[in-house]
Amino acid sequence: MTAPSPAAGGAGVDELLDPSFLAGVEDLSMADVRALRHRAEQEEVNLSYTRRLLQGRLDIVRRELQRRAEHDGRSLVDLLPEILSEKGRGPAHGLGRHQTVQPTSPEQFETWVNGLTPGVDLSDVPALPDAGLEQAARALGAGERSLSERRRGVQQVMDTVAGELARRYRDGLADVAQLLADESRHG
Repeated sequence: MTAPSPAAGGAGVDELLDPSFLAGVEDLSMADVRALRHRAEQEEVNLSYTRRLLQGRLDIVRRELQRRAEHDGRSLVDLLPEILSEKGRGPAHGLGRHQTVQPTSPEQFETWVNGLTPGVDLSDVPALPDAGLEQAARALGAGERSLSERRRGVQQVMDTVAGELARRYRDGLADVAQLLADESRHG
């Protein structure tokens, strides 16, 4: 039996989700609070990217299982445009946040997703036996649920940090002119 994959996002996300991460945030400098926000944003982007990779694989595996059950004569390749267009998946559940960062290590995230299905080669889904596809669907589904839960936790951290920044501006504890001056020097 293979060891379970580490949790999505690994130690970086574990640290963000630890209640001590936000302890004393109200006492930190503006620069430190902004650094926390940037770190949380980066982890959220990484998790979001990983989830998209995982969801694409899961959609393909589930559609192949459905194709087989319905004896659909079309090939999986013929169905890819439909599968990947998110047709029938419903509305996106993103928060509509403007992202200013990119995933840090796409190869690492792909490796994590691939590690969810050890012994099941998803490079040739139509050649897999039903049992392999069902195993992959279960593993990918469990991975997606875990990843999404962790991502929601990171988004809550982002909201808390953003709330602290907003409070400081609202209460006159931070200066917008100083923020703009700082950004023009570093931008």
